[in-house]
Amino acid sequence: MSDRRAAVYEARYGFDRRTVAVLAVSVLFCAGALIPGADFSLGLQIAIFVLFGDGGLFMAAGALTRKVAFRVDESGVLLGGSPLRYRATTVHVPWEDITAVVLWQQRVPHTTIPWVGVARPEGAPPLPGPGQGRFAHAVGEALAPVPIDLLVASRAVNGWRLDNGRLAAALAHFAPGVELVDGH
Repeated sequence: MSDRRAAVYEARYGFDRRTVAVLAVSVLFCAGALIPGADFSLGLQIAIFVLFGDGGLFMAAGALTRKVAFRVDESGVLLGGSPLRYRATTVHVPWEDITAVVLWQQRVPHTTIPWVGVARPEGAPPLPGPGQGRFAHAVGEALAPVPIDLLVASRAVNGWRLDNGRLAAALAHFAPGVELVDGH
């Protein structure tokens, strides 16, 4: 294997702990709604299947795509999009538009969600894809603990695993001048 290929860091969507937990809860709720003699109204059963059945199917379908969630190579950083809207939500950021790779967390009730993003030079043109409108910016500014430019150039580590060591090695190989900032 060539040195370049060995240095590439790539993470794909799959079955991480959070995805497996969501699938297990979805299966339990759907199975519970089918228990003979359980006193669930038809409306409640339908609601359970719509919420938990569809949610579980969505998570499983995303994991089964095995699409690239995050990639670092000689050309820059690929921020993989939503597995089911992949083409419309994936963006590639070349090294010349990256000043740092930033690890950060968003606190939500009962847990935190890890994120990885790319800091870009001030005045850099907006990245293509979602999160560019006024409403999205207002929501992002209200909910995320990072500047909106970093939020738009970030992806939640959800449905895939981030290996910090391999990420650091890939950055050192392909972009030694780009800092890895651990904002946890």
